[in-house]
Amino acid sequence: MSMPEVVRVQDVSKVFKLHRDTSVKDRVLHSSRARVEEFRALDNVNVDVSLNESVGLMGHNGSGKSTLLKIMGSIIRPTSGRVTTRGRMAALLELGAGFHQDLTGRENVFLNASILGMTRAETEACFDEIVAFSGIEQFIDTQVKFYSSGMYVRLAFAVAVHSDPDVLLVDEVLAVGDEPFQRKCMDKIHSFQTEGRAIVLVSHSAEQVESVCTRGVVLDHGKLVFDGSTSDAVRILREGFQRDALIAPIHTEETGVISIRDIAMTDQGGEPIRVARTGDTICIRIDLTASKRIEDWVTAFSLDTNLGQKLHYYNSRNSGATLPAIEGDATVIITVPTLTLGEGMYRMNVSIDDAGGQPFAQRDGAWDLVVQGNGIGSGPVALDSSIVVES
Repeated sequence: MSMPEVVRVQDVSKVFKLHRDTSVKDRVLHSSRARVEEFRALDNVNVDVSLNESVGLMGHNGSGKSTLLKIMGSIIRPTSGRVTTRGRMAALLELGAGFHQDLTGRENVFLNASILGMTRAETEACFDEIVAFSGIEQFIDTQVKFYSSGMYVRLAFAVAVHSDPDVLLVDEVLAVGDEPFQRKCMDKIHSFQTEGRAIVLVSHSAEQVESVCTRGVVLDHGKLVFDGSTSDAVRILREGFQRDALIAPIHTEETGVISIRDIAMTDQGGEPIRVARTGDTICIRIDLTASKRIEDWVTAFSLDTNLGQKLHYYNSRNSGATLPAIEGDATVIITVPTLTLGEGMYRMNVSIDDAGGQPFAQRDGAWDLVVQGNGIGSGPVALDSSIVVES
């Protein structure tokens, strides 16, 4: 038996008008022919959300996912199309939305709760729980204009989850809170899932979508390009990121003492690769040229997630390797016998340094690699593990 729909988006488009006048002079001189451009944020999007579903909206910056979430939450109206909702809806969207700067945290709890459809009696009944969940008890009677962004999120999330919503809409605002509070939020979201509520989540983290959501929706330049399993949605999203990475500029700095001619990740046969599997052997090849004899030098590389989180840093000196003197052309080959990265997209940065750690040459974003997982686990690290049961 299918669960009842709580959100239906039918043929929805959203067009924003962008005014291109850059100064008062422009507006005066060109008032009769003001430069207005149209930006189509959403283009004929159809998506349904039912109870007991957790849907992740994914896409690059400007893809339309936050606009779609705001339309679902009736924050903005579509230019065309129709949105139908059922039940109580709580939306955690822009930081501070639904709060009044000059009111205290206490006053804003009642204001925000009323916006979410709660009566004053309902808010009073769970006020202590809201404040305790937020963890900002000592600041509850302070005007929110003095709150940090993290305090904003804590209080807004606490009100939203205590409004007894049938549908919870969550944008990237959770990324503002500290790690313990993020864990508390995720625990609450998981409890909502157990209770059969609907959740729509906008996130740039593919790992978060995979861990939370039962369904993934991918948007690209306002168009819905995929709606299905989270694993397939993440794969399609990463393929798009990979295509963008191939044309993305590489940041290069060189002193002229050593220049980097080429960098590649390769297989054992020396063929450049953009896709590898967990457990593969890969090599990093760096072709360089030294303008004079260099006796003491160091090679380093790092691997980052697509969100910029550093996962690994390698330094030839710290690893105990002594590199020979070079002059003219040379090639450095670093072998990684077992790739212990989990499924995802990773970016490599390379640096050739002097003895004091100052770079002769470096390339940030030198190579992008998509890793296909082994299906055993999830996350950016793949640990080789075994299991036994003793009794």
